[in-house]
Amino acid sequence: MSLETPALLAPRDPAAPLAWHAGKPISAAQFLAEAKALAAALPSEGPAVNLCQDRYRFALGLAAALLRGHTSLMPPNALPQTLQRLRELGAEPYAFVDGDEVDAAGLARVPVQRLAVDARAEPVPAIDADLVAVCLLTSGSTGVPQPHAKRFGPLVRNIAAEAERLAQMMGKPSLQGLTLVATVPAQHSYGFESSVLLAMLGGAAFESGRPFYPADIVDSLQRVPRPRALVTTPFHLKTLLAAGVELPVVDLVLSATAPLSPQLAAEAEARLGGRLIEIYGCTEAGQVASRRTTEGEVWTALGELRLWQERAEDGSDRFLVEGGHVVEATPLADILELLDARRFRLLGRANDLIHVAGKRSSLAHLNFHLNRVPGVVDGAFWLPDEVADGVVRTVAFVVAPGLEPREVIAGLRERLEPAFVPRRVVLLPELPREATGKITTATLRELCARHLGGAAACTEDAASAANAANAAAAPAAREGEAQAHAFETVVDIAADHPAFDGHFPGQPVLPGVVLLTLVLQAVQAQPALHARLGATPTIEQVKFTAPVRPGARLHVQLTPDARGVGFALHEGAQAVARGRLLPG
Repeated sequence: MSLETPALLAPRDPAAPLAWHAGKPISAAQFLAEAKALAAALPSEGPAVNLCQDRYRFALGLAAALLRGHTSLMPPNALPQTLQRLRELGAEPYAFVDGDEVDAAGLARVPVQRLAVDARAEPVPAIDADLVAVCLLTSGSTGVPQPHAKRFGPLVRNIAAEAERLAQMMGKPSLQGLTLVATVPAQHSYGFESSVLLAMLGGAAFESGRPFYPADIVDSLQRVPRPRALVTTPFHLKTLLAAGVELPVVDLVLSATAPLSPQLAAEAEARLGGRLIEIYGCTEAGQVASRRTTEGEVWTALGELRLWQERAEDGSDRFLVEGGHVVEATPLADILELLDARRFRLLGRANDLIHVAGKRSSLAHLNFHLNRVPGVVDGAFWLPDEVADGVVRTVAFVVAPGLEPREVIAGLRERLEPAFVPRRVVLLPELPREATGKITTATLRELCARHLGGAAACTEDAASAANAANAAAAPAAREGEAQAHAFETVVDIAADHPAFDGHFPGQPVLPGVVLLTLVLQAVQAQPALHARLGATPTIEQVKFTAPVRPGARLHVQLTPDARGVGFALHEGAQAVARGRLLPG
């Protein structure tokens, strides 16, 4: 197979597992047979948008599209308005779906189902290296998705470089036999590259699910054989280690999307038993470098990549990468300290830099130290758009059960220059992170507007007093600011609730639809909110963040805003669900 026509799958035994589903292996031959059958049923023209939640069915859709020469679009989210905007890119896309509940926003639906096919060992099909295999879409400032095309040939070289580096760091000749369990969605570039593609093109195998809760992650790991790897993020890893569950041996832990602290990396290696490796990359260049965090802060470029620094037209310094799978010199969005053409330290994102009192730092650096404060479960800094008394002041949004704002500030004073110590700490039951563990700029700006009302200044003593008062008034939401016009209902979940039957044997969990029913019942009990939303409100967004067990006492909080009604459900200090309802 030449570089011009690389194979759809890396060389492997056709009978060896490419994927695992519910503890059962699916061979490479079976995968190819199912992908060919699906490809034959596709529309004559693409592109495709892959909405499959099951990782194996996502991979089937990807492979079928490649076999037909179709590009797979990967939007930043699956909201209906985002999917409808895909039409602006040109040809009408069709949507791969793996369930009737998937909202394809009016796009033609192509169900991806397991098929009974003849899984004979056959030659692996070749794919044109110049085919635009995927198009990653990021949200531009105008709201129009910005495309980043990825051709199949460079993708193959990208994954080959990653696989070679990971095998080397594990002390193995290849990734053959390694099974990947990923907490990251397949639609995200990191989850796509380091789970689906690392199996298809790197020689590993993957587990088909996307476990979220610690118990589900443990269960998924235990269902696959060793050697096994956990593909995750710092946020998910920290939650897993803090859950108090017994952890199985994991031979490799991959982490990306945000820098990992050496302390968390060392704890992960000690408790999981395998090496922890971080991947650094970006949408434009793909995967760029890796490091074993416990061995130091220096990153080493993958494959044939080379990095250098140059002066931009505006006089600022920028850093570029080229070589290997990066066929053209590509600027990076980060500030680096180059040690040579292949090794560097990561200092922070260029658009993440902030200036306070004549000093410069990055939000990533501040967040790193914030999350090292004892008792802090999660936290994020923000620099508000508005200033008070002519002075810009940082704000910290923090999840820290048992701590007061002054204790968080005292911990930060030991780690940060005085200029960057926040004047305001807002305590929250959770941070509204995305599935990858990231928290967006828009979300931080919204938090600031909601909890600070545009006022950036607040003394430490005032913050403590405000938080203490609100903690007494609303224990489910220790947010440091009173929730104006909020409504709260307390609901006890009976141990014999009928919804626990079948969800799941031996480990009962209240289904999400029941939680949403509780929210709607709480709305109906408030005439003003019921009139605001109408008889059939719509769900703009919802996220389930923790399981609800028999006997739980839930606080259902409703907060009207300019567009609808936000809702949050808590069990004690633990958030279990949140979202927003809009008028129907």
